[in-house]
Formats: sequence, C-alpha cells, structure tokens
Amino acid sequence: MAVIVVTGTGTEIGKTVVTAAVAAAALAQGRSVAVVKPAQTGVAPGEDGDVDVVRRLAGDITCAELARFPEPLAPATAARRAGLTPVRPGQVAEAAAKLAGEHDLVLVEGAGGLLVRFDDDGATLADVAAELAAPVLVVAPAGLGTLNMTALTAEALRARGLEQLGVVVGSWPVEPDLAARCNLADLPEAAGAPLLGVVPEGAGALAPVEFRAGAAGWLAPRLGGRWDAGAFTAAVG
Repeated sequence: MAVIVVTGTGTEIGKTVVTAAVAAAALAQGRSVAVVKPAQTGVAPGEDGDVDVVRRLAGDITCAELARFPEPLAPATAARRAGLTPVRPGQVAEAAAKLAGEHDLVLVEGAGGLLVRFDDDGATLADVAAELAAPVLVVAPAGLGTLNMTALTAEALRARGLEQLGVVVGSWPVEPDLAARCNLADLPEAAGAPLLGVVPEGAGALAPVEFRAGAAGWLAPRLGGRWDAGAFTAAVG
C-alpha cells in the first residue's frame, strides 16, 4: 500500500492529526513517508500549513504542498477569489505517484470532505483517489451525527468504485458520552468498513516525543499500530 488518501466527513475533525499519527507509526517501523497536501487554504504566506504540523508531530517526512490560498474556504472558491490557478487532480496524482516511487508510504491529505471542489470543473479528492487507484481513509468525529456523515461518505466512495480502507475517529473525547460509546460499534456498519483507530482529544497539542510514542497505540495494525477495536470498545462500555 504505497499511497493512502486521507479524507474526512467534514472539516476540523482531526484529519491532519490522524495523518500525522499514521506517518509517525510508519516512521517507527523504519518506513520512509511523504505527505502531500493538494490545497492549503486559510493560511498566509510564511505560516505553517497542515504538512508542517504533520512534520512537527510525526518526524522526518517529505512534505509537498501543491497550492496555497489565503482565505479559509473550499479550494475552488479560495482559488477563484484569490485570482490564482486551482490545483488539478492530475497534478496531485502526478506528485503523489512520483513520491511513491521514492518512499514506502505517501499520504495525501484532502481539504474538508471527499467532495469539496478543487476547481470550477467540479474536480474533487475522489478524482485524485481514482487516478491513483488508492484506498481512502475516512476520518470521522466521535459523537452524535457522525453516522449519517460517515454513511454518506462511504456511499460516495462506493458509487465511484473507490476502496474505503476504514474509519478513524479523529478526536476521541476524554469523557465520551453515550452516542460516542455506541458509535464505536455503529461506525463500521455505517461505513461498511472497519474502525481502524481512535486518536485522543488534544493529541495534536502533545509534545512531538509524546505524540510519536502514542501514535501506534491509537491505530490498528492495518495502519501500522497495535490498537484493537474490540478491546477498546469493551473497555469504554
């Protein structure tokens, strides 16, 4: 599995931290890792973007940010308003494929959800996954409402013939409510794919050494970790 496309059921749900955790787990196994951010929005020139956050948390990775737009909007809208050229799926796929020839693992982190537009022609991260024939890892929130968003994302993937690798909860609460606890069992059914990890709330604020030490414990073996869905679900009730 040379390339994984990381998407979410929405925005601000932990995609970047999950990407960092997958990268950290791979690095701990001695694998080389690259991270591609097709379009970074809402970040000014000189400010750290998502790939910089991943590198700070995970360690020695190769980073590629293909486009940057200043306003915190969907990539197509942000590019249009800035008068800049939008990023295209072929450009993203080409960059990821090149890095895949030089690294053991390439992670392509989208912006927002799966069908957020890159350009005014309607291209999305789903088109990138299709060009790469890469599996898609879905990051979802823990609580109420996540089942519908996860099911819709899974349906969109199936409609396009794309493989869903699984689901990771992007921010597991310190004190999970009933909905979050029940969703541990219900998310795989909604997704039609396995639950592959839960990243604890606040993980992105950890010191890098703590983050790297914890990453494998948050992710299932398929993502390079040792987290067990059954044991975790039983433990939280």
